Amino acid sequence: MAQKRTAPPRGDADMNTPLQTPAVTQDSERSRLQSLLPALEGAAVLLIGDCMLDSYLTGEADRISPEAPVPVVRVERERHLLGGVGNVARNIAALGGKGLLLGIRGQDQAGEELERNLRESGISHALLPLAQRPTTIKTRVLARKQQVLRFDREEVSPLPEEHTQTLLQRVRQHLPACGALVVSDYGKGVVTRSCMLGLLRIIEEDGRGIPLLVDPKPMNFSLYSGVSMLTPNARETSESVNMPVRTREEIIAAGQKFMDRLDCRHLLTTLGEMGMALFQDRNNIYHIPTSARAVFDVTGAGDTVISILALALAAGISLLDACQLANYAAGIVVAEVGAAVATRTQINDSILQLPLPQIARWL
Repeated sequence: MAQKRTAPPRGDADMNTPLQTPAVTQDSERSRLQSLLPALEGAAVLLIGDCMLDSYLTGEADRISPEAPVPVVRVERERHLLGGVGNVARNIAALGGKGLLLGIRGQDQAGEELERNLRESGISHALLPLAQRPTTIKTRVLARKQQVLRFDREEVSPLPEEHTQTLLQRVRQHLPACGALVVSDYGKGVVTRSCMLGLLRIIEEDGRGIPLLVDPKPMNFSLYSGVSMLTPNARETSESVNMPVRTREEIIAAGQKFMDRLDCRHLLTTLGEMGMALFQDRNNIYHIPTSARAVFDVTGAGDTVISILALALAAGISLLDACQLANYAAGIVVAEVGAAVATRTQINDSILQLPLPQIARWL
């Protein structure tokens, strides 16, 4: 079950050497960050990856089953939301950006529900319907805002090459209208070596040097060599390089090893209640403390982070500023139960109302 937790104090002296922000400049810094938000309107991002349907069964649990030591949830509500790369697209739409989603779906009822959700969210999409694969569904059972069970229906074998080439052709067709490309890898078979190599070739052919951002899966660690930016969480970083990430020194060492192995240009490691560590390169590393006031559910927080990063970079916003906006957005969504989104208005209000996180240079 997700537990309610409060964020740690900002500017922990054991973790940070803050980049000082004099009190007289805090209002101007807030104004500067707020002034970046209108640029997100209309910025275009192309998305490819594992699209899925998130199903939520919500009710009350006031007794234990006589059949087994498990709670009996009396379901009162069922809802379906976009999951995987669909949730990234949903975040981009909520921010006023233009997202075009590419992926696959099954020729089944869940696939039709997935398409309906995309249409209702105003998300442009071109999903490849496949009779031989079911639509991925993650069903979460919630009682009193706490998740008590999740069960998945999916097919995770690598996508056949002919379907990969169809998706790549669609990327080649639509990339010229976009300013960033996002790969959302949930390990459901869309992201393969052939897919990643094809994306890198297409970006090279495009010639604009647009950023390729990847939300990675440790099992596919070797596939991401040469991408612009990776956005793993702490656990994924640790698993990918087989190193701990508990302290500042461990996070730096693991991140540097991560970058060296994959030759990626930038790395953003999300650290939960500790915030984020931005590796602009292996020798320029910043820590951004969390802006979350309380954490109820981290579901989808990574989707929110990569969506605003991609949208901000497509809009020409600097990487450090993009990470600050993503930090505010993440603080909003983890205070909600289930996969939530952050709007520009909510981010604007957070910048105005919350203390400015004290960014620290770690290296």
